[in-house]
Amino acid sequence: MPLNALKTDLKCKHLIIMEEFSQLRPRAFLLYVFGGFGITAGAHRLWSHKSYKATTPMRIFLMLLNNIALQNDVIEWARDHRCHHKWTDTDADPHNTTRGFFFAHMGWLLVRKHPQVKEQGAKLDMSDLLNDPVLAFQRKHYFPLVILFCFVLPTIIPVYFWGETAFIAFYTAATFRYCFTLHATWCINSAAHYFGWKPYDHSVSPVENVFTTIAAVGEGGHNFHHTFPQDYRTSEYSLKYNWTRVLIDVAAALGLVYDRKTVADDVISRQVANHGCEVSREKSIM
Repeated sequence: MPLNALKTDLKCKHLIIMEEFSQLRPRAFLLYVFGGFGITAGAHRLWSHKSYKATTPMRIFLMLLNNIALQNDVIEWARDHRCHHKWTDTDADPHNTTRGFFFAHMGWLLVRKHPQVKEQGAKLDMSDLLNDPVLAFQRKHYFPLVILFCFVLPTIIPVYFWGETAFIAFYTAATFRYCFTLHATWCINSAAHYFGWKPYDHSVSPVENVFTTIAAVGEGGHNFHHTFPQDYRTSEYSLKYNWTRVLIDVAAALGLVYDRKTVADDVISRQVANHGCEVSREKSIM
């Protein structure tokens, strides 16, 4: 094939692929959001912190969404997260930020866990999660569940319903979306401990960060969250940023969620006055 003809052919194929990417992008975005909810509303706010309660149908729904994210089963995820809160920035913290930004972001998953993580983690009471039949089902069937929800369905559905090519569907709705979700979550472990402000407690490393709030569907109010981990809102950001709170509040309106825990405004204000910064707090109420 002549060189000019080859260039024209490659250009046409490139334009076709980019057009298909653009058509599938909104669907991949929705999948990223709902997969994120499986982490933020499910593994994090419900099961790790028990900041609200959910009916069995809602717990099953969140467990299924959690499989889209493929970040270990909920019991394993919650164990690491409870270690993170109880022993923040020590060797018992799985993503200890004192070991550097890269380690906190993803390096901790590339090496063996520090012995202190295993030793201290074994002391945590995980019976509430181990005795949850929904989580027991997920743990028992985790491999087929994540293969189905993270890769197979995101590929098959666009192909079957919208005539998408399997290549574009797999690399956009499955692989790229999965990679983006991972880094959005990891930014809470890294960026949300390095770049931002501390309205609620100057003494801890977590910060408030709007970028991570948007990327992780509402989880970037990290200084608030480490100061008040029992609050289901995890921040004072408005609903336009805290999409996970929107999901929980809508579920509550439908009777699927109840006993949402919050910290009283006067308690928050007193904490800010004694250990934080009111000026910085104003940036966290948007």
